[in-house]
Amino acid sequence: MNKKWKTLLLLAAAELLAMAVWFSASAVVPALTQAWALDDSGRAWLTMSVQIGFVAGAFGSALFNLSDLLPARRLFTAAALLAGLCTGLIGWLANDLASALVLRFLTGLCLAGVYPVGMKIMATWTQKDRGLGIGLLVGALTLGSAAPHLLNALGGLGSWRAVMLWAAGLAALGGLLAWLFVEEGPYRSASPKFNWHYVAEILRERPLVLANLGYLGHMWELYAMWAWIPVFLAASFKVNGLDARLGSLAAFATIGVGGLGSLAAGQLADRLGRTAVTIASMLVSGACALAVGFFFGGSPLWLLLICLVWGFSVVADSAQFSAAVSELCQPAYTGTALTLQTSLGFLLTMVSIRLIPSLQVWFGWQWAFAFLAIGPLAGVAAMSALKRSPEAQRMAGGRG
Repeated sequence: MNKKWKTLLLLAAAELLAMAVWFSASAVVPALTQAWALDDSGRAWLTMSVQIGFVAGAFGSALFNLSDLLPARRLFTAAALLAGLCTGLIGWLANDLASALVLRFLTGLCLAGVYPVGMKIMATWTQKDRGLGIGLLVGALTLGSAAPHLLNALGGLGSWRAVMLWAAGLAALGGLLAWLFVEEGPYRSASPKFNWHYVAEILRERPLVLANLGYLGHMWELYAMWAWIPVFLAASFKVNGLDARLGSLAAFATIGVGGLGSLAAGQLADRLGRTAVTIASMLVSGACALAVGFFFGGSPLWLLLICLVWGFSVVADSAQFSAAVSELCQPAYTGTALTLQTSLGFLLTMVSIRLIPSLQVWFGWQWAFAFLAIGPLAGVAAMSALKRSPEAQRMAGGRG
């Protein structure tokens, strides 16, 4: 294996480990609900606070151009270690929701130095195979996000502090791995600075608007699904009298299989085009969102099967929206375009994450996830329009 792919695989491993803290609290929601008497709002804020922190961190990093002022490897390492520290403090010291939310916000703030910086390092090693490279990194992010559910299953639902401490340790290990083995590649260049004036142009350029609408449709579904599918599976398995740990294992498999989806979609998008892959992915994931509720309380095997299909497809297209925007925008303002896209997407997730528990109370689990299909439907319409536009030739080497 050449140096390029050794480095990218080590980078993906570091990303996987560092991102274990993202859903660490969400993985132990049942235990925290009992320990801290959480209501639906409190449970949702355990994830939403990380989203807010990530958006704040991404904007701050872009405005101050930290990825140019600081070497990418050092920034990645420091951010991963700090994210691990914040998560570890929850497991060690937190005794109520308020203190946990502050630390969760700081965790998200730090993770803005992990995922985007990892993307930058990856870009210094790839050109024609960038779709595959981004897909590899998003796949690592996906597995990292699933990791706390595996820790939860192995450690027991009552040991929520141990889950947080283990997730913190994994993040620290990821930072150490990046420090020791990851370096930037031959295509390194200065990151484009964030430019507020270009934001207005992005909102006027039809191809970028369509690509961003596709991304927003995707994000409406993705993080709400990741946040609440473990609770859904645990409740369904409980109806069947199954061990709650099996629900955590099923949640790990459902989210983790998205890593394979990201990798496969990355390869296909470079060959078939970004619009074709994103449309197909959203059609499948949207159909799963509509159907999964009908399997609630039924056969665990059939439920797991549709959840695996949903988990595979729901994140498969994620990397391709970033790749599309980077190809459609003016090269000098790539940083602005990607920061705006990411920030808008994560802000939108706060709405759908908060909506699901209310929908569950009003309509039950049979219908709660069906509302997420609105996002993929809108995304398919936007990407179909982009595919028909002349500007589609600027993506994926002319494949659209």
